Amino acid sequence: MDQPDILVIGAGAAGLRAAYELSKAGKKVLVLEARTLTGGRIHTITGFAGDTYAELGAEFVHGKLPHTLGLLKEAGITYHKTGGEMWQAENGKLTQEDQFIEHWDTLMQKLNELEQDMSIGDFLDANFNGPQYHTMRESVIAFAEGFDTADISRASAFALRDEWQEEDFEAQYRIDKGYSALTDYLAAQIEQRGSTILTGTPVISIEWHAGQVTATANGKRYTASKLIVVVPVSILQLDSSHPDFISFSPEIIEQRAAMQKLGMGAVLKILLAFSEPIWRSEQVEQLAGRSLENASFFFSREAIPTWWTQHPVENGLLTGWLGGPKAAAMKDKTDEEILHIAIAALANIFQLAPSFIQERLVASHIANWTAQPYILGSYGYDTVESKQARELLSAPIGDTIYFAGESFHIGDMGLVEAALASGKETAQKILETK
Repeated sequence: MDQPDILVIGAGAAGLRAAYELSKAGKKVLVLEARTLTGGRIHTITGFAGDTYAELGAEFVHGKLPHTLGLLKEAGITYHKTGGEMWQAENGKLTQEDQFIEHWDTLMQKLNELEQDMSIGDFLDANFNGPQYHTMRESVIAFAEGFDTADISRASAFALRDEWQEEDFEAQYRIDKGYSALTDYLAAQIEQRGSTILTGTPVISIEWHAGQVTATANGKRYTASKLIVVVPVSILQLDSSHPDFISFSPEIIEQRAAMQKLGMGAVLKILLAFSEPIWRSEQVEQLAGRSLENASFFFSREAIPTWWTQHPVENGLLTGWLGGPKAAAMKDKTDEEILHIAIAALANIFQLAPSFIQERLVASHIANWTAQPYILGSYGYDTVESKQARELLSAPIGDTIYFAGESFHIGDMGLVEAALASGKETAQKILETK
C-alpha cells in the first residue's frame, strides 16, 4: 500500500476497532501487530477435543454491552445466555453456592461512606479486621483477585464499589462461535476497505515530531502523520532492558510515568477437555446430593480455585481460572507443572482420584497470559492513581500520538467492551482533528 494516513500498533480489539472506524471514514490505515495473529487477548481455538470452540482469552460478554453487542448484531454473529448453577467446594463437600455474603450490606455501606479513595486492601484492614468478618474478607479478596485479576494492595476501593453496584450478573453471554468471530469480522472489514494488517511485525522504536511518526519493525520503517498505540499497558510499563520494550524518540517521559500508575492483572487459564463431563460422574453427583446437569461454576480454595463448564452447551470442557498475584507467582511454571496442579485441584474439589481425572482427559491447553510475549498480563484494573493518570493519557501527544485500549478507556472497565469503546473514541478524535 501507499504511505498510510495513520499507523496503529496492535491488532487487539481496540486497535482493530480504531482501524475499522478510520478505514470506514476513508482513511488508509496500516496496523502493525507483533504476534502472528490478530485479536490480542481474544483467541478462540476450534476443533479442541472435537468440534468445541474454546476460549484462551476473553470468553464472557458481561452484561448488555452496547459496543460488543452492537458489533455482533452488525456482523450477524450469534450469542447465547449462559446461566446455570454455582457450586462451592469446601471441606470435602459440594454445596450449591449461596449468593448471600454475610456483612455484605455493611461492606457496601462503608464503601459508600468513604470520602477518599484507598486500596481495597487498606480499606478492609481499616474497617473489617475482626474475626467476624473473616469470611466476608475472603470473599472480597477472592472476587477482586479472581474476577478483576487485581492486586488488593493497589486496586481502587472506589472502582470496585462502583463495579459491584452496577454489575448485572444475570445478563451473561457467550458468542456461539467464539470471540474471535468478532475480531475476525473487524479485520476483514479493515482489509476490504483497502487498509492493511501486518502480523508478526513487532515495533521496537518510534520516532516522531508533530505531524509525522515513523515506526521501525523487522528492520523496516513505516511512516504516517498520526499513530495510535494500542498495546497492553504491561508492555508500555516495561523498562528498556526488556526485549518487548518500545522506545520513543523523543521520549514520552510524562506519559511513561502515568502508565506506571495503571493496574495490570495476571491470569492463568486452564482448558481441560474430557471424554465425558467428570462433574456429572456418579461419585460427584453423590457428593452434591443431586444432578449437576445445570452446573456452571465451581468455586473453591484450591490452588486453581475457579472452574466453569460450557453450560448450557453440553460437552466435556472444563475451564480453570486463577487471577491476581497468585497467578503472577506461577507465571514461570511449565505447562506440565500447571496441569499437575490443576488436576490436583479438581481431585480435591470433586473428591475424585487424580487417576480418574487423567484417564478421561483427552486434551489440555494452558493459557499463561502473564508469560506471553507482547502481552505480559491479563487486563487492566483501576488503582487509586488510575483516574488522574488516565486523564493525562487520554490527551494526544502533539496531535500525533494517541493511546487506546481497555486500560486507557475513561468509563466502565472491562476487557473487550472498554477496548472497543476506546478504539472507536480514539478514531473519532483523529477524524475530528483539522
